[in-house]
Amino acid sequence: MQELLKRKKGLHRSVLIVDDEFIEREILGEMLKNDYSVRYAENGAQALAMIRENKLTLSLVILDLHMPELDGYSLLQIMRADSELRRIPVIVLTSEAGAEVKSLQLGAADFITKPYDMPDIIRARVSHAIELAEDSIIIHEIERDPLTGLFNKEFFFEYGKRLDQQNGHMKMDALVMDINRFRIVNELYGKQYGDLVLKKIGCSIHELVERSGGLACRYDGNCFYVYLPHREDLSEKLPDYIARMSELLGDRKITVRMGVYSDDGEELDMERRFDRARLAERKLRNSYETRFNFYNAELHSKELHAERLINDMEQALAEKQFRVYYQPKYNIQGTKPVLTSAEALVRWFHPEFGMVSPGEFIPVFEKNGLIQKLDRYVWNEAAAKIAEWHRTFGFYLPVSVNVSRVDVFNPQLGDILCEIADRNGLSAENLLLEITESAYTDNSRQIIDTVSALRSRGFRIEMDDFGCGYSSLNMLTSLPIDALKLDMNFIRNICTDKKAYKLVAIMMDIAKLLEVPVIAEGVEIRAQMDLLKDLGCDIIQGYYFSKPLPAEDFDKLLTAEREAKEHAYN
Repeated sequence: MQELLKRKKGLHRSVLIVDDEFIEREILGEMLKNDYSVRYAENGAQALAMIRENKLTLSLVILDLHMPELDGYSLLQIMRADSELRRIPVIVLTSEAGAEVKSLQLGAADFITKPYDMPDIIRARVSHAIELAEDSIIIHEIERDPLTGLFNKEFFFEYGKRLDQQNGHMKMDALVMDINRFRIVNELYGKQYGDLVLKKIGCSIHELVERSGGLACRYDGNCFYVYLPHREDLSEKLPDYIARMSELLGDRKITVRMGVYSDDGEELDMERRFDRARLAERKLRNSYETRFNFYNAELHSKELHAERLINDMEQALAEKQFRVYYQPKYNIQGTKPVLTSAEALVRWFHPEFGMVSPGEFIPVFEKNGLIQKLDRYVWNEAAAKIAEWHRTFGFYLPVSVNVSRVDVFNPQLGDILCEIADRNGLSAENLLLEITESAYTDNSRQIIDTVSALRSRGFRIEMDDFGCGYSSLNMLTSLPIDALKLDMNFIRNICTDKKAYKLVAIMMDIAKLLEVPVIAEGVEIRAQMDLLKDLGCDIIQGYYFSKPLPAEDFDKLLTAEREAKEHAYN
């Protein structure tokens, strides 16, 4: 590319004249030598060797068709079959009727008719052929990914739209291909090997597109998009194609996953097809059993449902369709369990869908950032309720609220939480902040800095879902936390599975080492509570004491708690 740009700036271009007639070569050379660096070859074999040796600097070949050893037709075919040589334009020399058509069909850029009686026209043809070829190369470099030779994504979609327009309602399939754990491949084997993997995949996709039609691009990093004419047997062909690609990638267990949108007759634009293929591909993440996945009616229904939830969220917040439930938490280390705090849990009562599970809407909101609005809504509701309980019952009951990993990256998080606490007459310790263990591994340094800043302002931090993330033991010693909260999956089998029991015991020992209390959620029976108490667990929540309660029912629970205390004192 740099060599080409130098020539475009005015440096001499190089021209090779191939003719077995000395006089013919000299005549052409005299016409061109003032404008070009001229070289000569007297037969096709000699010319081929020179072309290969100078393939990066050669601007044009002027080729006689009839020569010994290797004729012009054969040399032209060799050049056009070679991906590196085909970029060099060729002007053929001929005096035969009909030879021009055959030459152009074989890939010649132009022709010059013997005898050479019009030098200005010959020089113009040479200049025109070189300029066209150089412009074509520059366009190719701009529109192609330099590593794989596939289109970049901008030109891919531009050409894809033209393809759709030119072919009317021709059915097209969209394929999205990604490499599993490619970041690990780079780390284990080096970037050079990673680039080699990308090149091999690019080569394989080139072959697929040439064989099937369509076009392809390297969308980003290790993701590829392929747009192909529709095939009814695509699901039958893909396993073989993926198997061949695995063989091409070698024995280092590098695998690809593929999401497919197979044209079902629905008239979708190109971007929408690939949105659906990408959705199908994402369903395969963290799955190493299935290598490809087709977009189907179920995925379509889930996608529409998710879009509906996103669109309805603002109205739901305005109309308070989201309701905050509270599940009590009890300290069990005394002679009698004592209510010590509660956890705020959000429920969505949708006017059309009824009660929507948090498992449906929270992941959707986390993906597009809307979770921040929902979290702030819950924080405000919980803070107002704590203040109301204080006015009614005369004490502050702390409430744990969820802080998503999106919230943690908000530089104004501390100010927002302090403003909510101040507005409701609360101290920071009244709002307990739950942050999942997995959030600490996303960007551990930034998370730790943010959490440390929150603690310095008086907030207490509970690590939620402890044991389900990927915190190293070494990392745990530096995490700024005030409590560990065991995931309910560890509690479920604690009474029947010795391994589960021992694992919980180990986590209790870790908490003792860190000098922080342990909260266990999902406690459903007395036997679980007794075992946890014996192991040293401090606080539990779960159906054994109470399911999550709407605010009015939690008020009744607090009333009962107050009456029980008054009765005990009397």
